[in-house]
Amino acid sequence: MIKVTLKDGSIIEVEQGLSILDVAKKISEGLARMATCGEVDGKVRDLRYVLERDCNLNICTFENSLEGKKAYWHTSSHIMAQAVKRLFPSVKLAIGPSIDEGFYYDFDTEKTFNDEDKEKIESEMKKIIREDLPIERFSLPREEAIKFMEEKEEPYKIELIKDLPEGEEISFYKQGEFVDLCAGPHLMSTGKVKAVKILNNSGAYWRGSEKNKMLQRVYAISFPKASQLEEYMQLLEEAKQRDHRKIGKDLELFMTHELVGAGLPLYLPNGATIRRLLERYIQDKEIELGYSHVYTPSLANVSLYKTSGHWDHYKEDMFPVMKMENEELVLRPMNCPHHMLIYKNKMRSYRDLPIRIGELANDFRYEASGAVCGLERVRQMCQNDAHLFVRPDQIKEEVGNVLNLIREVYHKDFGFPESSFKYRLSLRDKNNKEKYIDNDEMWETAERGLREILKESNIEFYEAEGEAAFYGPKIDIQIKTALNHDVTIPTCQLDFALPERFNLEYIGNDGEKHRPVVIHRAILGSSDRFISFLIEETKGAFPTWLAPMQVKILPITDAHHEYARKLEDELRSLKVRVEVDDRSEKTGYKIREAQLEKVPYMLVVGSKEVEGNLVAVRSRKDGDIGQMSFEEFKQKLLNEIESKSL
Repeated sequence: MIKVTLKDGSIIEVEQGLSILDVAKKISEGLARMATCGEVDGKVRDLRYVLERDCNLNICTFENSLEGKKAYWHTSSHIMAQAVKRLFPSVKLAIGPSIDEGFYYDFDTEKTFNDEDKEKIESEMKKIIREDLPIERFSLPREEAIKFMEEKEEPYKIELIKDLPEGEEISFYKQGEFVDLCAGPHLMSTGKVKAVKILNNSGAYWRGSEKNKMLQRVYAISFPKASQLEEYMQLLEEAKQRDHRKIGKDLELFMTHELVGAGLPLYLPNGATIRRLLERYIQDKEIELGYSHVYTPSLANVSLYKTSGHWDHYKEDMFPVMKMENEELVLRPMNCPHHMLIYKNKMRSYRDLPIRIGELANDFRYEASGAVCGLERVRQMCQNDAHLFVRPDQIKEEVGNVLNLIREVYHKDFGFPESSFKYRLSLRDKNNKEKYIDNDEMWETAERGLREILKESNIEFYEAEGEAAFYGPKIDIQIKTALNHDVTIPTCQLDFALPERFNLEYIGNDGEKHRPVVIHRAILGSSDRFISFLIEETKGAFPTWLAPMQVKILPITDAHHEYARKLEDELRSLKVRVEVDDRSEKTGYKIREAQLEKVPYMLVVGSKEVEGNLVAVRSRKDGDIGQMSFEEFKQKLLNEIESKSL
């Protein structure tokens, strides 16, 4: 007998040699039916995996873990590959992994799958599911595995086998006539998969290299229940309506052009208005809190990044070096090295600290062209960056102030519910000495410090290894978006490393030199990503203070133009963004257009309004409000703008 410790801490004794599925059956037949894989001592294992010794066991299902979902989707990818091979036997198989939402498979085919083909593939997948084919695992020695794939004429599988280390177990999974090279885990039969849907297809280079052949990648999703698939498809439809790229085009916020390049958006006047207002908003907040703002160059000598450590730990994400005369220059990926030098510009006293240096600065990241996405992922971004130089005894208060500012911006000013926030303490991976600055004492001090701050602030948080910056741990605020995605925008990072590397000092009250600590923080993250987030959250219906056009005045006939222009002039003098629509169109048509443009207020003016100095007010939010005096409307509008009401 062996002892198996379950996830809830309970211990059961079972016969040695039972599989994970056998143990699941002993616990409950219901659990066994839902099980997709298991975690044995932290490692993901197939349900067929045999337990030979005492261990910790977590039985994964589609509902209770990401690993459970991935096993389910991995099996679904094999079902899709089997369907494709049945329909198009000449197609060559590449890879078919699960991803965070669903799965894909890459195929080498001269034929681009059209909608009709995808319907056929989906129909064949459903047939394979109904066949409920048992899924069997087996392994072969390296040479036999290569020969096996040669017989099946699968060149990509042969290449994968040859790349595996000598002595590596080469495993395969078989379902009916279909066999695929795979490490698993997989379900016990194809019938365990229930609802499937082909989503889309696109080109993908073999192994992600432009030097290799372009394959066809087919994306799909599957669920244990049809209702879950239906809910997911509704979410996708919602995502289309909220896609910031589509809304950005419809509302003329930004554009891209191949002559400029991928990941380099151009802000149009409407989008530039939103960005300008956001940047003024956050800078005003920072000024009230004692920040000083600076401007620093977007270029720097390579030596700066060798000093900071970016060259060793971040080089792959930087643009190539530009050689000019006797200098080697590079576009900066981050602002912190520049701010270290600004601090070092003169000797500081302990009385000067904390020093808070902020900047809205353009940074550059070498993103692959296939990875860039609208404003969300770009190659040039404007960071709402700041660095706080503090004494060790000031760390707790200053980090607390940063967290308070984040809450004020996101909850109070923008109205995002606190329930949509999760705090993540991002730690280094202790075993990855190449990714992180190698100083155990520094890391332990910094990680312990942030952990204590979160606990003393009564903030619930979770920890994630391998998510720290290369120079220090950080608090990442994970935001649940309207599309149910987790994104990181605001962050607060603790850094003992860069002050050491730049030899930063201050004179303490004992007259001796001491080392400051640096707090890196971003509230809006980058202007670009925050705007993309805001577009998708609001569907482009920005609050009045932020709307590119706040008021549209709609005269009913030409006779009312003069009054409309008078109202426009008065509102514009109050810095309201206003426009008269004096086109010879019907009023209903102009109202519909203003609604499509997401304008917060429309003022319809006709003869009654001219005679009584009135306006007929339509609100984007509340519809037809009715007549009111222009003075009354003006006060209502200005109060809404001033208070930044949502």
